[in-house]
Amino acid sequence: MDSYLKNYINGQWVDSIGGKRHQVISPSTEEACTEIVLGTKADVDAAVAAAKEAFKTFSQTTREERIALMERVVEEYKKRAGDLAASMSNEMGAPLSFASTAQVGAGIGGFMGTLEALKTFNFTEQAGAAKVVYEPMGVVGLITPWNWPLNQIALKVAPCLAAGNTMILKPSEECPGNAAIFAEIMHAAGVPAGVFNLVQGDGMTVGESISAHPDIDMVSFTGSTRAGIMVAKSAADTVKRVHQELGGKSPNLVLPGADLQATLPATVSGVWINSGQSCISPARILVHKDQEAEAIGVIKGIMESIQVGDPLAEGGHIGPVVNKAQYEKIQGLIQSGIDEGAKVETGGVGLPSNVNRGYYIKPTVFSGVTRNMRIAKEEIFGPVAAVITYSDLEEAIDIANDTEYGLSAAISGDPAKAAEVAPKLRA
Repeated sequence: MDSYLKNYINGQWVDSIGGKRHQVISPSTEEACTEIVLGTKADVDAAVAAAKEAFKTFSQTTREERIALMERVVEEYKKRAGDLAASMSNEMGAPLSFASTAQVGAGIGGFMGTLEALKTFNFTEQAGAAKVVYEPMGVVGLITPWNWPLNQIALKVAPCLAAGNTMILKPSEECPGNAAIFAEIMHAAGVPAGVFNLVQGDGMTVGESISAHPDIDMVSFTGSTRAGIMVAKSAADTVKRVHQELGGKSPNLVLPGADLQATLPATVSGVWINSGQSCISPARILVHKDQEAEAIGVIKGIMESIQVGDPLAEGGHIGPVVNKAQYEKIQGLIQSGIDEGAKVETGGVGLPSNVNRGYYIKPTVFSGVTRNMRIAKEEIFGPVAAVITYSDLEEAIDIANDTEYGLSAAISGDPAKAAEVAPKLRA
């Protein structure tokens, strides 16, 4: 079992002040795979104090100095790619091949994209008679999820470094190992003490302490809508800037007459990739009523071709979902679809036939779904597709926009027609 029992504060690995041990359960074996210590408010206070002090000097660094620093981070990151992939595979169940390419690759992509932007970013501009200067925010609290852990860490840490901010990272306690390795990467790259700090912990203690802390100037949160509301409320008392990316129930509006064999594979892949654990998953598939039978056939064929299995095995399969709570939630939503009258075209409740333990989900396709069913309204976060029919584009747009979320949407079909429809989507 991997152990990461210290926080990284002010350039050093330090014991938690009063924290309790927490074990991460492997979703493939249902056995403990990682142990951390859940941090406390006192740990956050120490990290914030270090970040606040470091900001005095780091905020004054030049663009060239920060570029050189980020380039060193990238080099150290590449050296630890194998360790990062193995950690995510153990803790969240991502197949090792997928963790090595998509998960680790997303992190490096975030840093490289930010580096390129930093090289040409104009930190001053003229607005009439006024000169506008873009300055670092200050101390930033970063709260990241478990489903795309390194992607979210990189997309928050890299811009913070590029702009001259200092930061405190709280990763998900469901997938904490990669964040500890990332802290080792930052240390090896020579990130100045206090610029980057890591406090492991849960949302109710460490997350709340970050969002409410008076010396944190901004909080960036990615996670559930429920938790995002709590973060925003907590941050309001200190009037800090809040950036959030929350849940989604994204539509894939398939335009009338679309070539289904050509268009559906790409968007349906978004339903099953990462075992469906993506906030932008286009899991509501809207098809014209005249193409329903063909669409179901194509989607069913795609989902039945997806193999489920051991994250450590070779191949292009998918692994389990992250934990027992997620597994039970997804099973409950699949059952609700059945109870509400939708038809299971493939998949359904229970474990896939080739496994006898772990939190594995059968890739599932529902037809006969109506907009008011739970599987059409609630974020499932598993490899489950809901096919909904429409009579005309006006109805399709209305169904697509009939959601409490507002994260993303996909349109499949003629690009020119898609460009006309896209501005009308609010999903």
